[in-house]
Amino acid sequence: MTRKNSWENAVNHPHKILIFRAMALSANITREGALELLKKYNKDPFHLEHGEIVENTMRYFARELGYGEDEEFWGIVGLLHDLDFELWPEQHCIKERELMQEACLSEELIHATTSHGWSITVDVKPEHEMEKVLYAVDELTGLIGAVVLMRPSKSVQDLELKSVLKKYKSPKFAAGCSREVIERGANLLGWELNDLISRTIAALKTFRP
Repeated sequence: MTRKNSWENAVNHPHKILIFRAMALSANITREGALELLKKYNKDPFHLEHGEIVENTMRYFARELGYGEDEEFWGIVGLLHDLDFELWPEQHCIKERELMQEACLSEELIHATTSHGWSITVDVKPEHEMEKVLYAVDELTGLIGAVVLMRPSKSVQDLELKSVLKKYKSPKFAAGCSREVIERGANLLGWELNDLISRTIAALKTFRP
């Protein structure tokens, strides 16, 4: 059975959560190779920084949620999740599959990265807990980053939940960061919104100034 078939079988299995935890996830690319691939299609420093922010956020959650053995995979998923966005924004998460297949990346990596476009550009639903985390934190890290820039300290280290919630409730603030997607991500995970935001702030504090 190929890795693609085994991944598809896991996604469709009634006990998929247990199977996901037992599976050793393989990206079929190193972190260095992933960064090189990202830079091949992305030149804007903002997009490159966003990839690395989501990468490190994903690494944090891999450790926190008991997937430490797959931290590298979670990180690469975060790094490459917007691979196609700079050049093909209208085909986001659609062109990505093609680019990743050309690079011979694993089906589990392709499924994971493209699933963050669920209900937006693709019908690939996040199934693995890792995919649900990506879906939830992608927009949220951007919104929190915007809050940080408004603070005198320009630092996440002294950021509290209440400061994010105040800005979150203002539709005009960081309007490009979809609250609907963030809340849908929280629902996928079965977390309260405040819990998701608090955990993501904690993640950012581990690697951001």
